Amino acid sequence: MNSVKSCRILTIIVDLINLFSWANWNFHIGFDPRAGLVISLASIYDLEKHKSRRVLYRGYISELFVPYQDPTDDFYYKTFFDAGEFGFGLSTVSLVPNRDCPSNAQFLDVYVHSADGTPVLISNAVCVFEKYGSILWRHTENGIPNESLVETRTEVDLVVRTIVTVANYDSIIEWEFKTSGSIKPAISLSGILEIKGVDIKHKNEIKSDQHGTLVSENSIGVYHDHFYIYHLDLDIDGVYNSFEKTSLKTVRVADGSSKRKSYWTTETETAESENDAKITIGSTPGELSVVNPNKKTLVGNDVGYRLIPAIPAHPLQTDDDHTQIRGAFTNFNVWVTPYNRTEKWALITAMEMIP
Repeated sequence: MNSVKSCRILTIIVDLINLFSWANWNFHIGFDPRAGLVISLASIYDLEKHKSRRVLYRGYISELFVPYQDPTDDFYYKTFFDAGEFGFGLSTVSLVPNRDCPSNAQFLDVYVHSADGTPVLISNAVCVFEKYGSILWRHTENGIPNESLVETRTEVDLVVRTIVTVANYDSIIEWEFKTSGSIKPAISLSGILEIKGVDIKHKNEIKSDQHGTLVSENSIGVYHDHFYIYHLDLDIDGVYNSFEKTSLKTVRVADGSSKRKSYWTTETETAESENDAKITIGSTPGELSVVNPNKKTLVGNDVGYRLIPAIPAHPLQTDDDHTQIRGAFTNFNVWVTPYNRTEKWALITAMEMIP
């Protein structure tokens, strides 16, 4: 496991060629005016096969869709696309050492261009640091008489962090690389709540739907959503990948072959078309995986990575609402398509979108 000192040495290499090597990971840190932080060419070294194996060709936030839910004349039109309209890269801010990032962090500067093409330096735009405190694996074996065996392994992760500030909201964006081989993208929100002024000072004065919460005197925090859209171009152990959905289904025992009345098992389907790969997470239990059918594990399973979502978010607007028409890419949580170099963004322009 790399120490903080060795991480600092490797960060110097990042400053020169933008290629980072840590523990069993290698990846490239890039920057884009629209997407901001871009992680690419991520591969993990296989100690048994003595070679690096590709995981992620390119990953970044393609869009942030923010529809407000106040239908009154002052607010109904407020539907923002923060990456497409403002630029995550152009809106990246300098990180404050020892506050935005811990004391063991190393920082990277980036350049973006102004409206007239002038290069603009963003100092400390990205920080990279090791994170400690989690458990990688543990077990206590207490079934042995007069003996207790305990093995526990500490997890050390590498975090790549940047912060994007658009208007009153700050998005803390992270890519977390784990020695287990997992990659965990994460987002935290901070900043100042969007409010509208009202002639109301107490909750008892509210007589109609204000489309938000009274957060202080004369101030309503307006209801709204934040939909972050990731673009993940996976190369799992090569470029020939398939998308699989494994569903959990209940099997009824009706023939008396078991004392059980039912049990559950799995059923895996491989997507054959883009329509097969439009997924609403949470509607039915199951797993989503990207596999390489040409590469097998020791026991014959396809080599693959699971997509493990957090709590899913779904739009509540109707399909004919103008905000949802513009942000139709949120109709499903996952869209999987064959590689197309023109399909980099959920939103093509501020006035045009593709699902």
